Amino acid sequence: MKRNILTAVLYTVATTILFGLVYPLVVTGIAQLLFKDKANGQLIYTQATSGAAPQLIGSHLIGQPFTAPAYFHSRPSAAGNGYDAANSSGSNYAPTNKKLIDRITSDVASNRHDDPDTAVPIDLVTASGSGLDPDITPAAADFQVTRIARQRHLSEDAVNRLVAAHTQPRQLGFLGEPRVNVLELNLDLDRTAPIKP
Repeated sequence: MKRNILTAVLYTVATTILFGLVYPLVVTGIAQLLFKDKANGQLIYTQATSGAAPQLIGSHLIGQPFTAPAYFHSRPSAAGNGYDAANSSGSNYAPTNKKLIDRITSDVASNRHDDPDTAVPIDLVTASGSGLDPDITPAAADFQVTRIARQRHLSEDAVNRLVAAHTQPRQLGFLGEPRVNVLELNLDLDRTAPIKP
């Protein structure tokens, strides 16, 4: 009996050290060596200026709310107060839920204000399952081109070229859908045509 208890305790200690300490440290070390940017969340920083440290802007992987008319808007988010990585989730409302219907109706009306003759792309009025999606469809970006061009005093062709430059194809040619990272597109938009104060 004592021998069985001792064996059980030793196995527990050994596996705790091996799988709870050694394995995570080895995997973290390998990730830091081979995939440092991805392992650290693909963070985006401002360019360092003379004497000023770079400032964190966001991540390639987590969406942000953009509401100003001079920026491309992201998908709505149901994660916490919006894009809260600690509270990732969808709304879990059924399609017939009155709150969901009212929110979508309001979002459609708000988007139609800019372009009343075009159908609003679905991803501009529905949240993703995680609530953190950083991407929109090319159709959602195209829908916003007229507003952006007007706000930034650019031609629609110039804005369309920016959208095309930031449109990523399906992964491996067949996985997922084409997508546009909203933060990267807006940062490029700021570099191309900064908002005048």
